Amino acid sequence: MNKDQFKGKWKQLRGKAKEQWGKLTNDQLDQIDGKRDQLVGKIQEMYGKTKEEVEKEVSKWQEKLKL
Repeated sequence: MNKDQFKGKWKQLRGKAKEQWGKLTNDQLDQIDGKRDQLVGKIQEMYGKTKEEVEKEVSKWQEKLKL
């Protein structure tokens, strides 16, 4: 899924992201607004993981959702 597709589906994905990464607040999810790089950054910040770890995690999440 490219960046435009990810952003276009964000309203649907937002709830799934909240389920997957429960530490993310609604305000943070609003700020992310479908930007994958911002999602990765917020997950890094909230969970103290490396960018590489989070990139893999988000990719697996997307695969699981068949995106």
